[in-house]
Amino acid sequence: MIPLDKVKDIIAKHDALEKELSSGSIDSKLFAKKSKEYSNFGNIISTAREYVNFENEKKDLLQMVQDKSNDQEIIDLAQKDLNDLIKKKEKYENDLKIFLLPKDEDDNKNAIVEIRAGTGGLEASLFCADLFKMYEKVCSKKKWRLEIINISKSEAGGYKEVIFSVNGDNIYSYLKYESGVHRVQRIPETETQGRVHTSAATVAVLPEAEDVDVEIKESDLRIDVFRAGGPGGQSVNTTDSAVRITHIPSGVVVSQQDEKSQHKNKAKALKILRSRVYEAEKRKKDQERSSNRRSQIGSGDRSERIRTYNFPQGRVTDHRINLTLHKLEEFLSGEIHEEMNQELRLKEQNLKLENLNT
Repeated sequence: MIPLDKVKDIIAKHDALEKELSSGSIDSKLFAKKSKEYSNFGNIISTAREYVNFENEKKDLLQMVQDKSNDQEIIDLAQKDLNDLIKKKEKYENDLKIFLLPKDEDDNKNAIVEIRAGTGGLEASLFCADLFKMYEKVCSKKKWRLEIINISKSEAGGYKEVIFSVNGDNIYSYLKYESGVHRVQRIPETETQGRVHTSAATVAVLPEAEDVDVEIKESDLRIDVFRAGGPGGQSVNTTDSAVRITHIPSGVVVSQQDEKSQHKNKAKALKILRSRVYEAEKRKKDQERSSNRRSQIGSGDRSERIRTYNFPQGRVTDHRINLTLHKLEEFLSGEIHEEMNQELRLKEQNLKLENLNT
């Protein structure tokens, strides 16, 4: 049972926001923030009011049922209403529990995704390219905007590394479950004896940090410029357009040389740097709140093996929820990616509900 004071707090916060927004006395930037906060209450506010009124309604209906001076028809109708009310209360309680679950403050942010080939040499770089194509298709299907920040190519059309940003609505809330080690089992084209090889790629999904999220002081940065070229460079430039930025306090280093403009490379490098520093701070806070971390499926742990793509058997398995889909090609084409994601979200929700009840 949810304490009434928690439900009354929801109503009080909603009413205070409503009053503040209708006052016309807040500036536009704060108004946008408060409006978003207000819209988060959605339909839950009517549920909260019904929940608070439950005991009074129940008391009135019980009196009608127990009052023997009433006609039997009235008693029967009151009993039916009472039964319906009790069922509704169970639904109200479940909806309120979900609303009261700890929220990930980064869920509505855009994301920066980094895919890197792991163990497995050339086969790992080909798998890295496969994962990137899968995310491209998922983004296209969802009408999200994907922008490549950096690509380092390998032989035979593979990638050693791909970094890209994804913009849209609530991107991080969806993509955060992709962080970790992705393992592939398949027979390489170069394998003459038909043996299955195992390779891996790591995926890191970072919430895209804004200026207000993390303060990066100019004095904390060391910026080096150099001539672009070699793997990762689009061409060998004749000017010092490549940029390496070091965030001295954290030791985070980002190099960028895809663009021919030093200014553009610096902007891209700062975008990645800001998100990596923010992620490091977020991870530190999560570790301090270890109970909350245990209730999160999308922990962002890059060393955790999260998924296996088995080509000979045509299956993809997510090890965090023990879910296997025997539709590997459809999954890689982005067609049923949502199916896996929904199960991951549901599992995390259930973990948080268990945590809320303990």
